[in-house]
Amino acid sequence: QVQLEESGGGLVEPGRSLRLSCTASGSFASIPTMGWYRQAPGSPREMVAVMASGGGSNYQSSVRDRFTISRDNAKNTVFLQMNNLKPEDTAVYYCNAVVRRRAFTATTYEFWGQGTQVTVSS
Repeated sequence: QVQLEESGGGLVEPGRSLRLSCTASGSFASIPTMGWYRQAPGSPREMVAVMASGGGSNYQSSVRDRFTISRDNAKNTVFLQMNNLKPEDTAVYYCNAVVRRRAFTATTYEFWGQGTQVTVSS
């Protein structure tokens, strides 16, 4: 089993910054992809940013110029630096990891964190 532990959410005023962290633990060989999704009340879950272990990344267009995703592969940790936060960024943010349990296999498994609340309000 794989556990994802998130931290860094909170309440901030518009224009301020927050940094989310997520660390994966458990039994696995590698983590090809780690990323962040979010879900606002009444809305479906949406991708915010994802990063491959090799460094390639993909962002939702609304956050591309404000958020930065990074990874520390040695520590199985992914970060999301969120700058110039806006009220529309308010949501529960979920860490996501696509894990390969055994080396030299193609099968992957997807895991989710429990979510951390980010509220942007004055």
